[in-house]
Amino acid sequence: MDYLSNQLKKLGLKNWHSLNWNLTTPELVENAIRRDEGKLASNGALMVVTGERTGRSPNDRFIVEEPSSKDLIAWGKVNRPISEEKFDRLFSKVISYFQQKDLFVQDQFVGQHPSYRVAVRVVSELAWGALFARTLFVRPGEKDDPNSYLADYTVLHAPMLHASPEVDGVNSEVAVVINLAKKIVLVIGTQYGGEIKKSLFSIMNFLLPQQGVFPMHCSANVGGDGDSALFFGLSGTGKTSLSADPDRRLIGDDEHGWGDDGVFNFEGGCYAKTINLSLEKEPQIYRAIRFGSIAENVIYNDQRVIDYDDGSITENTRATYPLEYIDNVLLPGMGDHPKNVMFLTADAFGVLPPISKLTPEMAMYHFLSGYTSKLAGTEAGVTEPQTTFSECFGSPFLPLPATRYAEMLGKKMRKHNADVWLVNTGWSGGPYGIGKRMDIRLTRAMVKAALSGTLKGAEFKPHPVFNVLTPTACPNVPSEVLDPRNTWADKEAYDRQAADLAARFRKNFEKFTDASDAIKKAGPLG
Repeated sequence: MDYLSNQLKKLGLKNWHSLNWNLTTPELVENAIRRDEGKLASNGALMVVTGERTGRSPNDRFIVEEPSSKDLIAWGKVNRPISEEKFDRLFSKVISYFQQKDLFVQDQFVGQHPSYRVAVRVVSELAWGALFARTLFVRPGEKDDPNSYLADYTVLHAPMLHASPEVDGVNSEVAVVINLAKKIVLVIGTQYGGEIKKSLFSIMNFLLPQQGVFPMHCSANVGGDGDSALFFGLSGTGKTSLSADPDRRLIGDDEHGWGDDGVFNFEGGCYAKTINLSLEKEPQIYRAIRFGSIAENVIYNDQRVIDYDDGSITENTRATYPLEYIDNVLLPGMGDHPKNVMFLTADAFGVLPPISKLTPEMAMYHFLSGYTSKLAGTEAGVTEPQTTFSECFGSPFLPLPATRYAEMLGKKMRKHNADVWLVNTGWSGGPYGIGKRMDIRLTRAMVKAALSGTLKGAEFKPHPVFNVLTPTACPNVPSEVLDPRNTWADKEAYDRQAADLAARFRKNFEKFTDASDAIKKAGPLG
């Protein structure tokens, strides 16, 4: 403990009330309950409520503008600059706030690959904040001496402290600030666990390209023959659900790197959406939510049985659980170069095919476009699906220009001859409010056919609007489902919606002026 104390004092922390270093999961759960931070559900999960912020706060996320990284960052609405002076003021505010507090510290790694992992120390005022870090990131092994652990980055998690827009020069009482030079992350004013996770993901997205590793916002699994598959997509598009396949081993559900020797998970746990979760449709995730897991913003009855269908607090209900809670997980989370890459989109227009094959040029077009619909609750203020284009299916977490990541993907796909598929996990039979969300069982059947190679021998035809290659048949999927126009009662309404979305694609892609003509022509027709 003296070793840790000295490390924290070097950071400026002092005069804490108690220091709780690397407590075990039961100890953290006990502390959280004793401190009235949460309650145990009937399945053993710790249930917590995150207050006003039940999703990410993108308008309150900042990167410090400083000499060492200033010229590398793609500044804008996603990567909002904040001055070193303002950071120092917020940092001092957190340091002062932590005095006489019970502090919970967890030393973890981000990255399963020993050559690329980053040592992270999370210092939280909440026991469940430390439990979140312990559950989600990679725990040091038995051979890792805690008294020689040196953190590369430190997260100061002060969710009950409020920033002052007038005094601190930020947008609200929430401030999530990354200082790449000082290697410090501040999380202020929000209890939403995802802010810790995504801040560290952003740091990995900054560091790894400089080491020749392609960082990805995707899930990954591996088949019996060692064939890896990647699933790209924003929150709520199905990365976690589709990668949790009983016939394949899970590598990870959200964040990975692709290096010279294959892919590797950044995390040691999963952070899954749980709205409408059921044992029938998603058995692996359902069973993983037990003691040692955290359930955020869920509703429960008098017997503390969670009602996953109830989104009264938010549609963005979440569960955090260790990877080992998945029956057929691959540990450590590392796999071979992928043979298949899935781009997942939740199309709220209901006009994209449920699955289509992409040529290399189409793949680059759709990766740069990153089309999906932000789903309810995933960000503050999002109450129903909103059409969005998020470069590389993860622009909120990409500090570098999108083209840097796209170039890396293109090289990887060509070198390892990966097949790329566009999968619509959104609406069918009409847009949001009229049609229905695609049945996950049908999506699983289509994905299974692609991964097994069955679809390789299928007949494909270009979609008349979106130009992607759609199969005319797929095992265990009604043929009329494969052509989205057939699922609409009003065919003319489909044509109007498809033309509208195609125009949005073309308008969005105008910003990629340096894309080749072949890539530009691979998009929707018109």
